[in-house]
Amino acid sequence: MGAIGSSADNAAAKSFNAAFKRETLKGQKGWPSEREARLDAFHWLTRYNTRRRHSRLGQRSPIAYKNALPSTTIALTQAA
Repeated sequence: MGAIGSSADNAAAKSFNAAFKRETLKGQKGWPSEREARLDAFHWLTRYNTRRRHSRLGQRSPIAYKNALPSTTIALTQAA
């Protein structure tokens, strides 16, 4: 997010909302019921957060990106 009053202040949120509307409504004006709207939102968010490829991650899904990271082991010392 940008600073208050900057042109980039809401750019990320607006982009996210536009993608959500475009990909869930698909030309419709709304949903037949609240339940169907919630289910569509849940399915879209699940796909967006786990399977959708992101340019920032090198066109990989968040899961693929996380799995490609080297695992680090942290040794904790026992407190006295």
